[in-house]
Amino acid sequence: MQPALYLVSTPIGNLKDITFRAIEVLKNVDIIASEDTRRTKILLSAYNIKKPLISYYDHNKENRTPEIISRIKSGETIALVTDSGTPGIQDPGFYLVREAISNGIDVTAVPGPSAFVNGLIISGIPTDRFSFEGFLSRRRGRRKKKLKEIANYKGTLIFYESPHRLLPFLEDIMEVLGNRKIAIIREMTKKYEEVKRGTVEDMIEYFSDNLPRGEIVIILEEG
Repeated sequence: MQPALYLVSTPIGNLKDITFRAIEVLKNVDIIASEDTRRTKILLSAYNIKKPLISYYDHNKENRTPEIISRIKSGETIALVTDSGTPGIQDPGFYLVREAISNGIDVTAVPGPSAFVNGLIISGIPTDRFSFEGFLSRRRGRRKKKLKEIANYKGTLIFYESPHRLLPFLEDIMEVLGNRKIAIIREMTKKYEEVKRGTVEDMIEYFSDNLPRGEIVIILEEG
């Protein structure tokens, strides 16, 4: 393998959702940079992959990036993996990619699962035009301000949210964007995967009585 930065997509839940190429790359690189080394160790163990791991996450990216760049320049191959899914989506991968490019380092993507794409295609909501908004601010005022900014977007809106903030977020959607059609998908590809479809009002009622768990993707139809 040529010295380069390899962005390797990993399963979003079910460990079987990994490509042959991803396994091959992870087995052959010199080092794996991981957002959460504990989760990555579980994946590597499942495929009998034994490689050195270094942590790479939002709070250490500025200190860790020069080290990674230096190691690739010295001839090493490094794979970057996130908690789950595709590196660079809602994680610090973009920062490393930008620095690698500015240093003349080759960057190669090994495609695979992405939670927001998986959620979109099973939602039953139009897929021809969409905007991925990820996690909005934890602060309600800022969150509502952002919702107002995208209120007139002509297409499907996609969000990530944590279980304990889901209800307040749905209430903000109802207040700012209205009672649109919505799909809420949680624990994708896992044993307890759940897809709830209906209106925002339906979802507020349902999740008021059924506290959500796990990782959540929200797909919202155009108003």
